[in-house]
Amino acid sequence: MVPIKTIIVGLAAKASRISGVIAGICILAVALSVSYEVVLRSLFNSPTEWVNEISVYLVLISAFLGFAPALASGKHINVDLLTSKLSPQLNRSLKAICSLIGLVFSLVFLVTSTEMTLNSYELGLLSTSTLRVPLYLPQLAMPVGFFILSLQFVANLLDPDAAEAAKEGH
Repeated sequence: MVPIKTIIVGLAAKASRISGVIAGICILAVALSVSYEVVLRSLFNSPTEWVNEISVYLVLISAFLGFAPALASGKHINVDLLTSKLSPQLNRSLKAICSLIGLVFSLVFLVTSTEMTLNSYELGLLSTSTLRVPLYLPQLAMPVGFFILSLQFVANLLDPDAAEAAKEGH
């Protein structure tokens, strides 16, 4: 039987990779749609109505889906000035405390963003633009992103050596 630790760490790694790919696709879509807008506006004097709104949604989606892959690869902000002076054992303890705090905050944001998204869905809230996008659709990136981030914090707590190896690029 596979230990639960192995399942959680593996699931977190896969979820982080997938969300990272989706975040990257969103950024590529922003670049392509903005380029399309520039060409239409410059060459044909025919701006679009949808590029600005969709680009904002895609950037926000990529940010929320990019949190977990950034954590998994050790790309979140670190203050090495202090931690480089600490013993390895104290450093490991400090990283565990930081992961625990990060997990708590991620869970709080997961709950509140889920409530907000469900509220938007139940009330049928739409964007005020001509696109009339149901707001729960772009808002879904928040609870999904915070769920994957929470899972990654749990994985880092369960397997701190894997988190450190990812940070060092191994």
